[in-house]
Order: sequence, then structure tokens, then C-alpha cells
Amino acid sequence: MADKSAVGKTGKPFKMHVDWSKVREFARAIKDPNPLYFDPELAKKEMGGIPVPVTFLQTSAFWTDESSSPGFGGFDLRRILHGEQEFEFFKPIFVGDTLTGVSKVADVLEKEGGRGGKMTLLITETEYTNQKGEKVAIARSTLIETGQAVKA
Repeated sequence: MADKSAVGKTGKPFKMHVDWSKVREFARAIKDPNPLYFDPELAKKEMGGIPVPVTFLQTSAFWTDESSSPGFGGFDLRRILHGEQEFEFFKPIFVGDTLTGVSKVADVLEKEGGRGGKMTLLITETEYTNQKGEKVAIARSTLIETGQAVKA
């Protein structure tokens, strides 16, 4: 069972440089043919720069380490599921930006479940600011711990 005292706990800030090669690789991996990710002239004309795909911030996991995480609220890692992921954008993110992310535990909730018993939900938020100190996005993730092993 998760510890509600984890709410508000933060990890250490991490930095993430938005590199064009990674944006192109990501767009190809998710099969997004939008030419804005591949044609710098078009992107500059239409957007003012090469934007990132909506779910690109998920790759920030590769720029974090254990100290960047606010922790798992005491969850038993043998009984967890990824429940949900959402992104809220406040400003465009472009190739060449350097983002700083800070993750925190936003909430801990309990819900009745079915085959896995009572579920505990841990909601984390990662706030991203750009090199100008402007808030550009928040990523929210829900981790679910089942109360028992899921029955078949």
C-alpha cells in the first residue's frame, strides 16, 4: 500500500537537450510522417522551428537517473501497472531547446479493483521549463499497484 505522505515529494531536476536526430528517430518510430519533423525549412516557415511530436517528452526517461525520481511511494514493484500518461503543453517545444524537468508525486489514491483487489494509484507530474525558464509542459503519469496478484 502506498504511503500518502509521499504526496509533494520531488526528485532532483534533470536536463534534456532536444536534438533533431532524436526527434526524427522518434517520429519514425511512431510512424508519424508529418514533414515538420523532417524538413527544417518547412518547419521554420510554418512553426518557427522544428516541433517535437506530442508524446516525445516520454523520452525524457533516458535523461533521468534515480535521483530525478520522487520515488514510488512505497509501491511493491512486483504488482505495478502503468495506468495512464497525459501531456499538457503551455508553449511549443522546438529542436535546440534545453528542457529542465522536475518530477513530483502529485497524488496517491485508492480504488476498488476486480481481479487484483484494491488498487492504489500514484500520480506523478513532471514539469518542464525551457532554457528561458518558461513552463512549456507537464507530463502526468499514473502508476497502479494491485492489492494482490491478479487472478486469472
